[in-house]
Amino acid sequence: MSAKLLTGFILLTLAVTRASACAACFGKNDSPMAKGLNAGIFSLLAVVGAFWILFGSFFVFIARRARRVASSLPGEETRDV
Repeated sequence: MSAKLLTGFILLTLAVTRASACAACFGKNDSPMAKGLNAGIFSLLAVVGAFWILFGSFFVFIARRARRVASSLPGEETRDV
């Protein structure tokens, strides 16, 4: 079974005469497809950046809250004797 699959794959790759590529691979940086590709990359970077900012701010929130709660625990008052 694997020999037939391998033979089929080899024949299929040899039969392809031309591979299609996007505008960035062909080097046309001013085409609408390249502009759309760049816009998609920047929007995904914005989403990932927003995620990391929110993730970091959550830990800052937790640290501030822990500090505030630790400073106001009942029964922790010191008495001057």
